[in-house]
Amino acid sequence: MIMVNIYEAKAKLSEFLEAASRGERVVICKHNQPVAELRAIEAISTAPRDLTPMYPDTTFTTSAFFEPLNDDEIEAWEGRGGNIAKVAERRGAYAPAPGRRRKPRGRK
Repeated sequence: MIMVNIYEAKAKLSEFLEAASRGERVVICKHNQPVAELRAIEAISTAPRDLTPMYPDTTFTTSAFFEPLNDDEIEAWEGRGGNIAKVAERRGAYAPAPGRRRKPRGRK
């Protein structure tokens, strides 16, 4: 593990990038206190993706998929309302429990 202060990290960044690409751990400190870590990014897979779920013979659909929508579903789909309530529109779907308040962040 290599530990360096910010000044040295700025001066020798390319050297530390090379070290990180070799697999070494480079910790950047501010006043000798660790604040960040420089490490290599994992290689992205370049192998072809498995597309077998997309083939027609292997796709799973029920017969309901091909049935036409009823009038309420069509209105909801087109944004004209309808009688289908969305989760966010249900009363109290995301409300906190009664009598409980969220604590403000950053204060104790």
